[in-house]
Order: sequence, then structure tokens, then C-alpha cells
Amino acid sequence: MQAPSSVQVPFTLLTQRLGSLPLINHFIHRLGLAPILERCVPVGARPLAISHASILGLVLRSLLVEREPVYRVQEATAEFAPELLGLAAQQFANLSDDRIGRALDRFFEADRAAVITEVVLGLGKHFGVRFDRLHNDSTSVSFCGQYRAASGRKLRGHVAPAIVWGFSKDHRPDLKQLLFILTVEGASGVPVAFRCADGNTEDSTTHLQTWNTLRAVAGRADFLYVADAKLCVFDTLITIDRAGGRFLTVLPRSRREDMGFRQWLQTNTPPWELVWDRDNPRRRDGPRDRWYVYKPELPSKEGWPVIWVWSTLLTLHQAASRDRRLAAAVEALRELKQRLAAPRGRRPKAQDIDLRVAQILEHYHVARYLKVARLQREHSVYKQQRRGRPNKDTAYRKLTKYRYDIEWSIDEAVVAYDQRSDGTYPLLTNDRSLSPAQVLAAHKAQPKIEKRFEQLKTVHEIAPVFLHNEGRIEALFTLYFFALVVQALIERELRQEMAARNIDELPLYPEQRLTRRPTTEQVLRLFANVQCHTLRDASGHAVQHFPPQLSPLQCQVLDLLGADQRVYESFSWA
Repeated sequence: MQAPSSVQVPFTLLTQRLGSLPLINHFIHRLGLAPILERCVPVGARPLAISHASILGLVLRSLLVEREPVYRVQEATAEFAPELLGLAAQQFANLSDDRIGRALDRFFEADRAAVITEVVLGLGKHFGVRFDRLHNDSTSVSFCGQYRAASGRKLRGHVAPAIVWGFSKDHRPDLKQLLFILTVEGASGVPVAFRCADGNTEDSTTHLQTWNTLRAVAGRADFLYVADAKLCVFDTLITIDRAGGRFLTVLPRSRREDMGFRQWLQTNTPPWELVWDRDNPRRRDGPRDRWYVYKPELPSKEGWPVIWVWSTLLTLHQAASRDRRLAAAVEALRELKQRLAAPRGRRPKAQDIDLRVAQILEHYHVARYLKVARLQREHSVYKQQRRGRPNKDTAYRKLTKYRYDIEWSIDEAVVAYDQRSDGTYPLLTNDRSLSPAQVLAAHKAQPKIEKRFEQLKTVHEIAPVFLHNEGRIEALFTLYFFALVVQALIERELRQEMAARNIDELPLYPEQRLTRRPTTEQVLRLFANVQCHTLRDASGHAVQHFPPQLSPLQCQVLDLLGADQRVYESFSWA
């Protein structure tokens, strides 16, 4: 029987995914990130098949489109056109997680501060980002693992951050962590500075170094530096003020000015000035959101203005929170009382009861309101002196036992005292030219940096980190910072252009639902399934190229972002 002859297929169709990479590359190109990395990342004497900068660019794109661990970068990006990833087809085939790790090593050796500075300067030059108001905050990134060697050792001539236990902002005190310090521009929330610190670093010690870095980047010192109460350290504020800087921070509750004003509120009503009167942001039928400000005549002890803020919704929130915490603490104390009164069971010692009570009060933050007393109650039992059926002549003996008990009461006077100042907090600034309303407006932009942290941990999934080398981790965190920059720029450009063209909403949500404030996540999802096709003959030569067919909405978004449709036909990163 004659074997069938092989049939040669005359044509093959090659399908490659483009996704949102052309749009991302458009913004990376405008930032000039590729040449900056090529200049700053060291390259050894031996020629490389793939440059370190190209691999770092690949990892950056992966963080934006696929968010996979380093060991899965090649697998996650395999279906994309290699040219869009900044690599040739042969270079992509030779890629491995070990090669990515070596590129991160070289990035850790590089002057990453200089790289960040060049990129941030490009924000002002190419995107018009202003450095008039900068917001700073930090978050903790938790790690699953021991990381015994990550104790602040030297790696490749540089000191690596220590992965240790500290105050966990993720509420995971059982895990070691690093501190991710970020600064964003106030108007748009575009990140402009980043630094990684040891996991046990106190926030109050980081602000002065951050401010000096921002002054060098901005080229001036008169920008408004906004941060939380950890900035309110005398030496730090005095240094910024004497250097010509401006700051805005929350005055801590421990300051004398705070305690004095709250005591004054018990018998006085300040002339609050209404600044904002808005609809309830969460409930359509809820109470209105009103914000008031008041500037006392008496400044801080340093002579700087103190602006008091009062929010009606914050008043309701704090009152409800206090009631919930009191109810939960009373319930825990009631359970403890029942255990102490149980007829059988282990009788705890006095110090154990006091410790448990202290733990309950501390956990629910109600030690100020609940007064708990430990009592010793007498319990008498009568028993026959002799065995037998009791009668009128039976003699009894009295046995006295002692049991511990607890009683508590709510200090209504203290509760009423705090109710008078619910919803109020003080702001401290050295800029006397700002009105109280302007001070409040500047401080209310602080949640923009919290939004970046939320995107870092949910959208980009920074943790868990599947790396053991803390030097590579710090280098990878720098790439996460660049990913946040690109993401923020896309949001900023799209929203600004919508406002300029009087476009109120875009149908970017699923089922074509409208959104007034589109996010980068929605934009990238819009382009996620874009593909191109190439028809090749038997010898592998391209016969015809079929470019992607973009929808009208995709074309509109590209136009709003200043990207021509031709970005989906050009696969060049640099």
C-alpha cells in the first residue's frame, strides 16, 4: 500500500495580539524612558544579545497589561507581537526569568535616583505637569517568607532595604514588610517621586529627605508640601520653613493647640465659614456633605496659622464609630463576666483578668469612655459536719469562697465632651497667603495618593513578590513606580481632553455604561482584545498584512489621548 504524499500548505495565518501595548508605548515614548534606561543601566564589557534596558522595558509593559510574577513574564507576554515589547522575535525566544533577574541586578546597581529624576523632569517638559503642590505618603508592602538575610546588607556595593517587621498598614503584623514612599502631583495625582525604605522605618523620619529630593527635582523650594500628621515634627517643619518651603499638615491630637481648642469648644461656638455644600457622595437620600472652616486668632506655638475644619458627615461617622466600638467592648466585657461567674472552670488570677480587660479596651479604643473595676465577691456554702440525713440537731460548717467579678460603666461626661468636637480636625501651614478655604481644598486632594496605593496593591498586584533578593525587589519596585506614572498620565490626558471638548461621559464600563471619570484600567480593557493578522506563504514571506479593525469608541479614545490610529500599525518602542 502506497503511503500518502505529504500535502504542503500554501499559506499560513499568523495572529498576534496587540492589546493596549501600542497605546502604552505611545506614552513611554513621550516620556523618553527607553534612552534614559539605556544610558543609566550599566552594561558589562561582554556584548549582550538583549540589553538590560530592553528587558526592563518588557517587565514594565508586563506590569501594565498582564501583572504576572517575574518568573511568568515570558509566558504571559508570549502571544503579543515581540516588536511591541521592545524585542526582536529571536531575542524574545532567548528570554528567561534568570535573564530578567540579572537585568534587575544591574538596575539595582544603577543610579536609580537619577533615572527617576530624568523621568520626572520629562513629566514637566513633555506633559506640562506642574510642581506647585506635592502630596506625600507611604504604605507597607508585606512579604510571605523569612528573608533572614534581608537585614540591610550591602549588595553589589549598595545598601539594600531591610525586610523586617514594622507597623503594618495592611493590618498584617505577622508578616515582614518594606515601606513604599510615594509623592504625587496635587492637581492630577501623577507620581513624581518614589523611595523604598526599611520595613520598620518611622514615617516622621522620611519627610526631610523626601522634601530635599523634591526640591532638587522641582528646581525650587516654594512648592506646597502636603502630608499627614507624621510631618508635624518641629525640626522637620523648621528646616522646611527656613529653606523657603511651604507645607501643609494635620496637627496631631497630642499638640497643646488641639487640646486647647477642643476644651474651648465645650462652652463656645466658633463662627464656622461654609466652604462646600454638596450632595451625599454615597447615598442619594442621605444627609448633605457640608464642610466648614475656622481660623482662630491664636496661631500655633511656632507662630503659624492653624485652620480648623468641620465636616457634617465626618461628625456622623465618628459618632457612629464610637457607638459601635462601645457596644463591641461592652459585649466582650459581658462575655468575660460570664466566664468568671461560671460554676465550673478555671479561675483566672487577678493579673490575668486585668490584662484581658486592658486588651479589650485597647482593641476597641474605648479606654477613655469605659471605666472597668475588678471586684472580689464572697460566696458562702454550708456543709454538714458529719455524714447522714440532716435533722434539727445537724451541725453545719460555713465554707467561704471568693470569686473575681468585673463591673463597668460608661463615662457619659467624657462622651459628651468628645461629641462637642466630633467631625473637627486642625490643619497647620506656614503659608499665610492661603485662605482657610484654599487650605482645605489643598488638603482634600490628599486622597489622590491613597488611590495610587490602592491601584498599586489591587490593579498592579505588587504583592506577593516572588523574589528572594531584596536588591532585585527594590529594582522591581522602581518599575512599579514607572507603571504608576504611565497609568496616571493616561488618566490625566484623557480627563483633561474630555473637559476641553465638553465631553461629560464615555461608555467605558461593561455593557456600554457611561463614566464621568474614566480610569486607565477601563481604557486598557477597551483595547485588550485587539489583534493583527499576517498571511505568509510556504517560504515564510509575508503576503498580506491585516491591520486591526478599531471600533469608533477605540478611535475616539485614541484621539482624546493624542495618539494617532497609526500607533497600531507601528511596532517600534524607541
